[in-house]
Amino acid sequence: MKLVKAFGSVGGLTLASRVLALVRDSLAARYVGAGFASDAFNGVAFRLPNMFRALFAEGAFSAAFIPMFNRKAAGPDGVSAGYHFAERALAVLLPVLILFTVALIVAAWPITWLLSGGFARQNPTPDQFAFAVTLSRITLPYLALISLASLLGGILNSLDKFWANAAAPILLNVAMIAGLWFFHGADEYETARVQAISVTVGGALQLLWLIWACRSAGVSLRIRRPRLDGDVRELLRLIVPAAAGAGAQQINLLVSTALSGWLLASGSITYIYYADRLNQLPLGLIGIGLGTILLPTISRLLSTGQEQVAMETQNRGIELALFLTLPATVAFMTVAEPIVRGLFQYGLFTAEDAERCGWALSAFSIGLPSYVLVKVLTPGYYARGDTRTPVRYAMLSILINIIGNFALIPLVGHVGPPLATALASTVNVVMLYSTLVKRGHFAADTQLRRRLPRLALAAIAMGGVLFAGEGLLEPWLGGAIATRYAALALLVGAGVALYGVACFLTGAYRVSDLKALIRRRGTTSNMKNG
Repeated sequence: MKLVKAFGSVGGLTLASRVLALVRDSLAARYVGAGFASDAFNGVAFRLPNMFRALFAEGAFSAAFIPMFNRKAAGPDGVSAGYHFAERALAVLLPVLILFTVALIVAAWPITWLLSGGFARQNPTPDQFAFAVTLSRITLPYLALISLASLLGGILNSLDKFWANAAAPILLNVAMIAGLWFFHGADEYETARVQAISVTVGGALQLLWLIWACRSAGVSLRIRRPRLDGDVRELLRLIVPAAAGAGAQQINLLVSTALSGWLLASGSITYIYYADRLNQLPLGLIGIGLGTILLPTISRLLSTGQEQVAMETQNRGIELALFLTLPATVAFMTVAEPIVRGLFQYGLFTAEDAERCGWALSAFSIGLPSYVLVKVLTPGYYARGDTRTPVRYAMLSILINIIGNFALIPLVGHVGPPLATALASTVNVVMLYSTLVKRGHFAADTQLRRRLPRLALAAIAMGGVLFAGEGLLEPWLGGAIATRYAALALLVGAGVALYGVACFLTGAYRVSDLKALIRRRGTTSNMKNG
C-alpha cells in the first residue's frame, strides 16, 4: 500500500507534466509543423537536453547517488552524514558541469552534425545548418541546470519527499507552452528559436524550485572546495556505467535520430519525435514514477537486511507497471492514428504527417512494456551497488538497435527506427530479468504469475472494442480544439472503463480484492482520525 500511495503522488504530478507536454507539442505542431526547423529542434537541440534529463535526473546520477546517500544516512551519524556526502559530491559536480557545458557549446557544430547525420537526405543550405547549430547552443546550458537539479531531487527522494522532485518537470513544460503561445514568431524558424530559449529558461526554473524545496525540507548544502575523496571517486565510478544502463532507451533514440537524419527525408525526425512523446506519456507516468520510488525503497530495505520484503516490493512494482502499461500498449497499436490526428493535425501539421506519425507510434508501442520494465528492474541492481551488469546489457541493446536501424530503414522507412528501438529494449529487459532470477534476487510470486496473463487478455479485449468503434469518433477528430479534446477524452475514458470491466471478467482482479482495498483504506483513515 505504501508503494501505491507513493506512486499515486508521483504519478499524479508526472501525469500533469506529461499532459502539459502534449499541449506543448500540439502548439509546436501547429506553429512549426514537420519540416527542417522542427527536425533541427526536435532531433538535435531538444534531443540532447532530453537525453541528459533521462540519464541524470531519471537515471545515472540517481542510480549512483541515492543508494550511497541512504547508506550514509543509515550510519551512526544519521542523515547529517548524507548531507555531508551530498556537499562533497556537489563540490566536484559543479565545476565539471560548467567545463563540460562550455566545451559542448564550443563544439556545437560537430555535435549537431553527429546527432543529425548532417541532415544528409534533406540537403540543407549552410544557413539552415547554422540555424540548427544555433538552436543547440541555446539549449546546451540546460544540461548543467538539470544535472544540478538531479542532485537536489535525489536528496528529496531519499527523504521520501517524492512530490517536489516529481513536480519540477511541470515548470519546463509551462515555460515552453508560454513561449509558444505568447512569443511564437512569424514563421517556423523564429518559433523554433523561441522553443530553444524556453528550454533553458525552464531548466533554470526547475533548479530554483528544487533549491526552494530543499530549503523547505531543512536541507541547505554549502559550496565546498572540490576534493576527490574515496566516496566521491566511488560515486563517479558508478555514474558512468549507470548512465548507459539507465539510459539505453535514450541512447537508442539518439542513434535512431542520427540515422534518420542521414537516411530519411525531411519530416521523418519530427514524426519519430512526436510518436516518442506520446509513447513517453505512459512511460513517464508509470516507468519513471515507479523507478523513482523503487530505488530508494529497495536500497533502504536491503541496507537493513530485509531481502524478502525488497523482493515482494519489486513483485508489486512489476504487477502495477504492467497493469497500467498493457492497455496503453494495445491502445497505441490499435488506434494510434486517431490519437495523433486529434492532438497534432492542424496548422502546419497535415493529414499525411498524422498518418506517418501514427505508424511510428504503433511501432514504438510494441516495446512499451519493456521500456517500463527496464525502469522497474534496474533498481534491483543499483540498490545492490551493481551498475556494471545493466551497462553490459545496455551496450548489447544499443548494438541491436544500430543493426536493426540499418536493416529496417530500407524496408519500412521512418517506421524502422521505432521498431529497432522496441526490439532492442525487449532484449534488454529479458536479460535484466533472467539475471536477477538466476542470482536469486527476484522470483515471481504466485499473485504476479496469476495476474499477468489475465491482464494481457483484458487489454486485448479492450483494444478490440476500441478498434471496432474507432469510426464513431472520426467526425470529431478533425474539428475545433475543444471538439478534438472532447473526442480524445471520450476515447480514453471508454478505454479505461472497458479495461476495468475486462480485468474483473478475466479474473485478473476479483471483487474481494476491491473490498480488501477499501477496508485497508478505511482502517488507515480510522487510525489517523483516532
